[in-house]
Amino acid sequence: MSDTPKIPQRKPAVFTIENEPSTALERPGSARRSPASFDENIVMTDDADDPFAATTSALPDAPEAAPRKRRFSFAKLAFGALGILVSLAVGLWVDSLIRDLFTRADWLGYLAIAAAAIGLLAFLVIIARELSGLMRLNAVQVLKQEAIDASLSPTAKPARKVMAHLVHLLASKPQTARGRLRLKETETEIIDGPHLLDLTERELLTPLDRDARSLILNASKRVSIVTAVSPRALVDLGYVIYESARLIRAMADLYGGRPGTFGLLRLMRDVIAHLAVTGSIAVGDSLIQQVLGHGLASKLSARLGEGVINGLMTARIGIAAMDLCRPMPFRALKRPGIGDFIGDLTPGMSKTRTPEGDG
Repeated sequence: MSDTPKIPQRKPAVFTIENEPSTALERPGSARRSPASFDENIVMTDDADDPFAATTSALPDAPEAAPRKRRFSFAKLAFGALGILVSLAVGLWVDSLIRDLFTRADWLGYLAIAAAAIGLLAFLVIIARELSGLMRLNAVQVLKQEAIDASLSPTAKPARKVMAHLVHLLASKPQTARGRLRLKETETEIIDGPHLLDLTERELLTPLDRDARSLILNASKRVSIVTAVSPRALVDLGYVIYESARLIRAMADLYGGRPGTFGLLRLMRDVIAHLAVTGSIAVGDSLIQQVLGHGLASKLSARLGEGVINGLMTARIGIAAMDLCRPMPFRALKRPGIGDFIGDLTPGMSKTRTPEGDG
Protein backbone atom coordinates (compact mmCIF):
# COMPACT_ATOMS: atom_id res chain seq x y z
CA MET A 1 0.00 0.00 0.00
CA SER A 2 1.06 3.54 -0.70
CA ASP A 3 1.46 6.12 2.03
CA THR A 4 0.23 8.95 -0.27
CA PRO A 5 -2.61 10.83 1.49
CA LYS A 6 -5.93 10.87 -0.24
CA ILE A 7 -7.03 14.15 -1.78
CA PRO A 8 -10.65 14.99 -0.99
CA GLN A 9 -12.85 15.16 -4.07
CA ARG A 10 -14.60 18.49 -4.79
CA LYS A 11 -18.20 18.46 -5.85
CA PRO A 12 -19.13 20.26 -9.07
CA ALA A 13 -20.22 23.86 -8.57
CA VAL A 14 -21.57 26.74 -10.62
CA PHE A 15 -19.67 30.05 -10.86
CA THR A 16 -21.10 33.38 -11.95
CA ILE A 17 -18.95 35.61 -14.15
CA GLU A 18 -19.71 39.17 -13.17
CA ASN A 19 -17.43 40.98 -15.64
CA GLU A 20 -17.31 40.38 -19.40
CA PRO A 21 -14.11 38.80 -20.73
CA SER A 22 -13.51 41.78 -23.01
CA THR A 23 -12.71 43.98 -20.03
CA ALA A 24 -9.56 42.01 -19.41
CA LEU A 25 -8.24 43.07 -22.79
CA GLU A 26 -8.74 46.76 -22.17
CA ARG A 27 -5.80 48.93 -21.40
CA PRO A 28 -5.57 50.16 -17.83
CA GLY A 29 -6.88 53.64 -17.29
CA SER A 30 -8.92 53.67 -20.51
CA ALA A 31 -12.66 54.21 -20.35
CA ARG A 32 -14.76 51.36 -21.69
CA ARG A 33 -16.92 52.40 -24.64
CA SER A 34 -20.38 50.96 -24.75
CA PRO A 35 -21.71 49.66 -28.08
CA ALA A 36 -23.10 52.45 -30.22
CA SER A 37 -24.80 52.89 -33.56
CA PHE A 38 -24.86 55.69 -36.09
CA ASP A 39 -27.04 58.65 -35.29
CA GLU A 40 -30.32 58.94 -37.17
CA ASN A 41 -29.24 62.26 -38.68
CA ILE A 42 -26.16 60.73 -40.32
CA VAL A 43 -27.04 59.62 -43.84
CA MET A 44 -24.22 57.81 -45.60
CA THR A 45 -23.57 58.19 -49.32
CA ASP A 46 -25.61 55.66 -51.23
CA ASP A 47 -24.32 53.50 -54.06
CA ALA A 48 -26.76 55.24 -56.39
CA ASP A 49 -24.77 58.48 -56.01
CA ASP A 50 -21.81 56.94 -57.84
CA PRO A 51 -21.75 58.90 -61.13
CA PHE A 52 -20.44 55.94 -63.14
CA ALA A 53 -22.24 53.00 -61.50
CA ALA A 54 -25.51 53.23 -63.43
CA THR A 55 -23.97 52.86 -66.89
CA THR A 56 -22.74 49.62 -68.39
CA SER A 57 -21.21 49.21 -71.82
CA ALA A 58 -20.07 46.44 -74.09
CA LEU A 59 -16.84 48.31 -74.76
CA PRO A 60 -13.83 46.97 -72.85
CA ASP A 61 -12.39 49.10 -70.06
CA ALA A 62 -9.10 50.79 -70.87
CA PRO A 63 -6.19 50.21 -68.49
CA GLU A 64 -5.72 52.75 -65.74
CA ALA A 65 -3.26 55.56 -66.45
CA ALA A 66 -0.19 55.88 -64.22
CA PRO A 67 2.58 58.52 -64.06
CA ARG A 68 5.74 57.80 -65.94
CA LYS A 69 8.72 56.82 -63.85
CA ARG A 70 11.20 59.66 -63.51
CA ARG A 71 14.60 58.36 -64.52
CA PHE A 72 17.95 59.86 -65.28
CA SER A 73 18.54 60.68 -68.92
CA PHE A 74 21.30 62.42 -70.82
CA ALA A 75 18.69 64.65 -72.47
CA LYS A 76 17.76 66.10 -69.08
CA LEU A 77 21.43 66.57 -68.27
CA ALA A 78 22.03 68.35 -71.60
CA PHE A 79 19.04 70.67 -71.15
CA GLY A 80 20.14 71.44 -67.58
CA ALA A 81 23.65 72.37 -68.67
CA LEU A 82 22.28 74.44 -71.55
CA GLY A 83 19.97 76.26 -69.15
CA ILE A 84 22.89 77.14 -66.87
CA LEU A 85 24.87 78.51 -69.83
CA VAL A 86 21.90 80.61 -71.00
CA SER A 87 21.41 81.97 -67.48
CA LEU A 88 25.08 82.96 -67.26
CA ALA A 89 24.89 84.60 -70.67
CA VAL A 90 21.81 86.61 -69.68
CA GLY A 91 23.49 87.65 -66.43
CA LEU A 92 26.60 88.88 -68.25
CA TRP A 93 24.47 90.77 -70.77
CA VAL A 94 22.48 92.49 -67.99
CA ASP A 95 25.70 93.39 -66.16
CA SER A 96 27.20 94.86 -69.34
CA LEU A 97 23.99 96.79 -70.05
CA ILE A 98 23.89 98.32 -66.57
CA ARG A 99 27.56 99.36 -66.79
CA ASP A 100 26.95 101.02 -70.17
CA LEU A 101 23.92 102.88 -68.80
CA PHE A 102 25.95 104.15 -65.82
CA THR A 103 28.52 105.57 -68.25
CA ARG A 104 25.76 107.53 -69.98
CA ALA A 105 23.87 108.75 -66.92
CA ASP A 106 23.64 107.67 -63.29
CA TRP A 107 19.84 107.72 -63.24
CA LEU A 108 19.73 105.33 -66.22
CA GLY A 109 21.99 102.93 -64.36
CA TYR A 110 19.86 103.03 -61.20
CA LEU A 111 16.70 102.59 -63.30
CA ALA A 112 18.23 99.52 -64.93
CA ILE A 113 19.19 98.09 -61.53
CA ALA A 114 15.63 98.58 -60.25
CA ALA A 115 14.15 96.96 -63.37
CA ALA A 116 16.56 94.02 -63.09
CA ALA A 117 15.72 93.57 -59.40
CA ILE A 118 11.97 93.60 -60.10
CA GLY A 119 12.41 91.14 -62.96
CA LEU A 120 14.56 88.83 -60.82
CA LEU A 121 12.01 88.93 -57.99
CA ALA A 122 9.15 88.11 -60.37
CA PHE A 123 11.20 85.28 -61.88
CA LEU A 124 11.85 83.80 -58.43
CA VAL A 125 8.13 83.99 -57.61
CA ILE A 126 7.31 82.17 -60.84
CA ILE A 127 9.88 79.48 -60.06
CA ALA A 128 8.48 79.10 -56.53
CA ARG A 129 4.94 78.71 -57.90
CA GLU A 130 6.05 76.12 -60.43
CA LEU A 131 7.92 74.14 -57.78
CA SER A 132 4.89 74.35 -55.49
CA GLY A 133 2.68 73.00 -58.27
CA LEU A 134 5.06 70.10 -58.90
CA MET A 135 5.17 69.34 -55.18
CA ARG A 136 1.36 69.26 -55.02
CA LEU A 137 1.24 66.80 -57.92
CA ASN A 138 3.85 64.64 -56.21
CA ALA A 139 1.86 64.81 -52.95
CA VAL A 140 -1.22 63.48 -54.77
CA GLN A 141 0.75 60.52 -56.11
CA VAL A 142 2.28 59.85 -52.69
CA LEU A 143 -1.20 59.90 -51.13
CA LYS A 144 -2.47 57.46 -53.74
CA GLN A 145 0.39 55.06 -52.97
CA GLU A 146 -0.29 55.43 -49.24
CA ALA A 147 -3.93 54.48 -49.86
CA ILE A 148 -2.84 51.35 -51.76
CA ASP A 149 -0.48 50.35 -48.95
CA ALA A 150 -3.10 51.10 -46.28
CA SER A 151 -5.62 48.82 -47.99
CA LEU A 152 -3.17 45.94 -47.46
CA SER A 153 -2.42 46.77 -43.81
CA PRO A 154 -4.12 44.70 -41.08
CA THR A 155 -4.52 47.74 -38.82
CA ALA A 156 -6.57 50.91 -39.23
CA LYS A 157 -3.77 53.35 -38.37
CA PRO A 158 -2.48 53.76 -41.96
CA ALA A 159 -6.05 54.20 -43.21
CA ARG A 160 -6.70 56.95 -40.65
CA LYS A 161 -3.49 58.63 -41.75
CA VAL A 162 -4.63 58.54 -45.37
CA MET A 163 -8.03 59.91 -44.37
CA ALA A 164 -6.40 62.81 -42.49
CA HIS A 165 -4.14 63.66 -45.43
CA LEU A 166 -7.04 63.55 -47.88
CA VAL A 167 -9.22 65.74 -45.65
CA HIS A 168 -6.36 68.26 -45.44
CA LEU A 169 -5.84 68.17 -49.22
CA LEU A 170 -9.53 68.77 -49.98
CA ALA A 171 -10.27 71.13 -47.09
CA SER A 172 -10.71 74.07 -49.47
CA LYS A 173 -13.25 72.24 -51.65
CA PRO A 174 -16.85 73.17 -50.75
CA GLN A 175 -18.10 69.97 -52.42
CA THR A 176 -16.42 67.90 -49.69
CA ALA A 177 -17.80 69.82 -46.68
CA ARG A 178 -20.63 67.36 -46.10
CA GLY A 179 -18.34 64.36 -46.50
CA ARG A 180 -15.78 65.79 -44.09
CA LEU A 181 -18.53 66.29 -41.51
CA ARG A 182 -19.69 62.69 -41.90
CA LEU A 183 -16.18 61.34 -41.52
CA LYS A 184 -15.69 63.40 -38.37
CA GLU A 185 -18.93 62.08 -36.88
CA THR A 186 -18.06 58.44 -37.60
CA GLU A 187 -14.26 58.46 -37.16
CA THR A 188 -14.40 56.37 -33.96
CA GLU A 189 -17.00 53.88 -35.20
CA ILE A 190 -14.96 52.06 -37.87
CA ILE A 191 -11.93 50.03 -36.85
CA ASP A 192 -11.33 48.17 -40.11
CA GLY A 193 -8.79 49.85 -42.39
CA PRO A 194 -10.19 48.85 -45.83
CA HIS A 195 -13.73 49.79 -44.76
CA LEU A 196 -12.49 53.16 -43.56
CA LEU A 197 -10.79 53.76 -46.92
CA ASP A 198 -13.99 52.83 -48.76
CA LEU A 199 -15.98 55.22 -46.58
CA THR A 200 -13.44 58.00 -47.15
CA GLU A 201 -13.55 57.50 -50.90
CA ARG A 202 -17.34 57.54 -50.99
CA GLU A 203 -17.79 60.58 -48.77
CA LEU A 204 -15.00 62.79 -50.15
CA LEU A 205 -14.55 61.78 -53.78
CA THR A 206 -18.12 61.06 -54.92
CA PRO A 207 -19.02 64.76 -55.43
CA LEU A 208 -15.66 65.41 -57.07
CA ASP A 209 -16.12 62.44 -59.41
CA ARG A 210 -19.52 63.84 -60.36
CA ASP A 211 -17.94 67.18 -61.23
CA ALA A 212 -15.17 65.37 -63.13
CA ARG A 213 -17.78 63.61 -65.24
CA SER A 214 -19.36 66.98 -66.06
CA LEU A 215 -15.97 68.40 -67.06
CA ILE A 216 -15.23 65.47 -69.36
CA LEU A 217 -18.70 65.46 -70.90
CA ASN A 218 -18.79 69.21 -71.56
CA ALA A 219 -15.31 69.22 -73.13
CA SER A 220 -16.23 66.22 -75.29
CA LYS A 221 -19.42 67.89 -76.50
CA ARG A 222 -17.58 71.09 -77.40
CA VAL A 223 -14.92 69.19 -79.32
CA SER A 224 -17.56 67.10 -81.06
CA ILE A 225 -19.53 70.15 -82.22
CA VAL A 226 -16.56 72.31 -83.24
CA THR A 227 -14.78 69.58 -85.18
CA ALA A 228 -18.03 68.62 -86.91
CA VAL A 229 -18.52 72.14 -88.33
CA SER A 230 -14.87 73.16 -88.70
CA PRO A 231 -13.74 73.59 -92.32
CA ARG A 232 -10.04 72.81 -91.73
CA ALA A 233 -8.26 69.85 -90.17
CA LEU A 234 -5.67 72.22 -88.68
CA VAL A 235 -8.43 74.03 -86.81
CA ASP A 236 -9.68 70.67 -85.51
CA LEU A 237 -6.23 69.72 -84.24
CA GLY A 238 -5.65 73.09 -82.58
CA TYR A 239 -9.02 73.09 -80.83
CA VAL A 240 -8.62 69.50 -79.61
CA ILE A 241 -5.23 70.37 -78.11
CA TYR A 242 -6.67 73.52 -76.51
CA GLU A 243 -9.65 71.69 -74.98
CA SER A 244 -7.45 68.81 -73.82
CA ALA A 245 -5.09 71.18 -72.01
CA ARG A 246 -8.05 72.97 -70.39
CA LEU A 247 -9.57 69.65 -69.34
CA ILE A 248 -6.34 68.33 -67.81
CA ARG A 249 -5.75 71.54 -65.85
CA ALA A 250 -9.37 71.63 -64.64
CA MET A 251 -9.13 67.98 -63.57
CA ALA A 252 -5.96 68.65 -61.56
CA ASP A 253 -7.54 71.71 -59.91
CA LEU A 254 -10.65 69.71 -59.04
CA TYR A 255 -8.72 67.05 -57.13
CA GLY A 256 -6.43 69.50 -55.32
CA GLY A 257 -3.37 69.37 -57.60
CA ARG A 258 -3.39 72.97 -58.97
CA PRO A 259 -0.39 72.52 -61.30
CA GLY A 260 1.65 75.31 -62.83
CA THR A 261 2.87 75.42 -66.40
CA PHE A 262 5.55 72.75 -65.91
CA GLY A 263 3.14 70.59 -63.93
CA LEU A 264 0.56 70.85 -66.70
CA LEU A 265 3.18 69.88 -69.28
CA ARG A 266 4.11 66.87 -67.15
CA LEU A 267 0.48 65.77 -66.89
CA MET A 268 -0.05 66.19 -70.62
CA ARG A 269 3.07 64.17 -71.34
CA ASP A 270 1.89 61.38 -69.01
CA VAL A 271 -1.56 61.37 -70.63
CA ILE A 272 -0.15 61.25 -74.17
CA ALA A 273 2.32 58.53 -73.18
CA HIS A 274 -0.51 56.45 -71.69
CA LEU A 275 -2.70 56.86 -74.78
CA ALA A 276 0.21 55.97 -77.06
CA VAL A 277 1.04 52.83 -75.06
CA THR A 278 -2.56 51.61 -74.86
CA GLY A 279 -3.22 52.37 -78.53
CA SER A 280 -6.10 54.74 -77.79
CA ILE A 281 -4.79 57.36 -80.20
CA ALA A 282 -5.35 55.10 -83.21
CA VAL A 283 -9.10 55.49 -83.65
CA GLY A 284 -10.31 53.59 -86.69
CA ASP A 285 -13.36 51.97 -88.25
CA SER A 286 -13.50 49.26 -85.58
CA LEU A 287 -14.15 51.78 -82.82
CA ILE A 288 -16.65 53.64 -85.02
CA GLN A 289 -18.58 50.41 -85.56
CA GLN A 290 -18.45 49.59 -81.83
CA VAL A 291 -19.64 53.06 -80.87
CA LEU A 292 -22.22 53.77 -83.56
CA GLY A 293 -23.01 50.18 -84.44
CA HIS A 294 -25.67 48.49 -86.59
CA GLY A 295 -24.88 50.49 -89.74
CA LEU A 296 -25.46 53.87 -88.12
CA ALA A 297 -22.04 55.04 -89.31
CA SER A 298 -23.15 54.69 -92.93
CA LYS A 299 -26.19 56.90 -92.28
CA LEU A 300 -24.21 59.77 -90.79
CA SER A 301 -22.14 62.30 -92.65
CA ALA A 302 -18.38 61.96 -92.51
CA ARG A 303 -17.99 65.23 -90.59
CA LEU A 304 -20.56 64.28 -87.97
CA GLY A 305 -18.95 60.90 -87.43
CA GLU A 306 -15.54 62.53 -87.17
CA GLY A 307 -16.92 64.96 -84.59
CA VAL A 308 -18.31 62.10 -82.48
CA ILE A 309 -15.01 60.23 -82.62
CA ASN A 310 -13.06 63.36 -81.65
CA GLY A 311 -15.45 63.84 -78.74
CA LEU A 312 -14.85 60.27 -77.57
CA MET A 313 -11.11 60.81 -77.93
CA THR A 314 -11.40 63.86 -75.68
CA ALA A 315 -13.36 61.77 -73.18
CA ARG A 316 -10.56 59.19 -73.23
CA ILE A 317 -8.05 61.97 -72.48
CA GLY A 318 -10.24 63.14 -69.60
CA ILE A 319 -10.44 59.63 -68.15
CA ALA A 320 -6.65 59.29 -68.27
CA ALA A 321 -6.29 62.70 -66.60
CA MET A 322 -8.76 61.59 -63.94
CA ASP A 323 -6.65 58.50 -63.24
CA LEU A 324 -3.54 60.65 -62.84
CA CYS A 325 -5.05 63.45 -60.74
CA ARG A 326 -7.36 61.46 -58.42
CA PRO A 327 -5.75 61.19 -54.96
CA MET A 328 -7.15 57.69 -54.33
CA PRO A 329 -7.43 54.70 -56.66
CA PHE A 330 -10.88 53.50 -57.64
CA ARG A 331 -11.89 50.96 -55.01
CA ALA A 332 -15.38 51.56 -53.63
CA LEU A 333 -16.55 53.56 -56.65
CA LYS A 334 -16.73 52.48 -60.29
CA ARG A 335 -13.97 53.63 -62.61
CA PRO A 336 -15.32 55.46 -65.67
CA GLY A 337 -14.97 54.20 -69.21
CA ILE A 338 -15.77 55.34 -72.73
CA GLY A 339 -19.16 53.67 -72.47
CA ASP A 340 -20.19 56.16 -69.76
CA PHE A 341 -20.14 58.99 -72.34
CA ILE A 342 -21.42 57.30 -75.50
CA GLY A 343 -25.08 57.88 -74.69
CA ASP A 344 -24.52 61.61 -74.17
CA LEU A 345 -22.43 62.12 -77.32
CA THR A 346 -24.70 59.99 -79.53
CA PRO A 347 -28.29 60.83 -78.54
CA GLY A 348 -29.68 58.30 -80.99
CA MET A 349 -28.29 55.46 -78.89
CA SER A 350 -29.53 54.36 -75.49
CA LYS A 351 -27.39 55.32 -72.58
CA THR A 352 -27.25 51.78 -71.26
CA ARG A 353 -25.72 49.18 -73.52
CA THR A 354 -25.07 45.72 -72.20
CA PRO A 355 -23.49 42.72 -73.92
CA GLU A 356 -26.87 40.93 -73.78
CA GLY A 357 -28.58 43.86 -75.48
CA ASP A 358 -26.13 43.94 -78.35
CA GLY A 359 -26.81 40.38 -79.42
